[in-house]
Amino acid sequence: MTRPLALLLSTLVLGLAACGDEDETTAAPPAAAATESAASAPAEAPAAEDAAGSCAPKEEPGGGKALDCPTPTVEEGKTNVVTFKTSEGSFDIELDVERAPATANSVAYLAKQGFYDGLDFHRVVPDFVIQGGDPNGDGTGGPGYAVTEAPPSDLTYTRGVVAMAKGGADAPGASGSQFFVVSAPDVGLPPEYALVGRVSKGLGTVDKITALGEGDGPPSKEVEIESASFKAS
Repeated sequence: MTRPLALLLSTLVLGLAACGDEDETTAAPPAAAATESAASAPAEAPAAEDAAGSCAPKEEPGGGKALDCPTPTVEEGKTNVVTFKTSEGSFDIELDVERAPATANSVAYLAKQGFYDGLDFHRVVPDFVIQGGDPNGDGTGGPGYAVTEAPPSDLTYTRGVVAMAKGGADAPGASGSQFFVVSAPDVGLPPEYALVGRVSKGLGTVDKITALGEGDGPPSKEVEIESASFKAS
């Protein structure tokens, strides 16, 4: 990916990434900033073919960890969960296969491939989000492909919701590997960030990581994703 990973909002790239560099992928900036970022993102809706999810190769700066588009990984009719084991504890994400099948499948695929193992949470914004999944560790990297899937129109980013970060110039619903977990009651973002699912176990770990935030950037100490695993049951 060309450095769009600062999570969504140009300004802070959540982008979370922080501050408004369209080359960084960000989930979205904190509060007011997040709204600004969203406003600066393209207003046009995703192409019709993207409604069901589409994938295309995407060149990433820095190289490394480049994968092909995801193969079918999630299982319909089952509970699909990705477990992140971090240096601060573990948390589970129940993937929303019904409302975001392509995005959920991509995250499950990345976990199954071991893509997330050893990566960091490079952006931790107090009372906003924690963001990770960048192989470059600075908000510019991705998996070597981009998935586009229109988020549910009624999606709200409340505590425990997990979504994908994107660059300010990316279309709504675009994603690579960078994801963010909402730690605030409601961050008030527009429904432009691809839905992954919700934390079903381990919100205390998310709070522990959030407590290490010092602004809109890296946490006060390294938080490593020791492993990410996928299970359908």
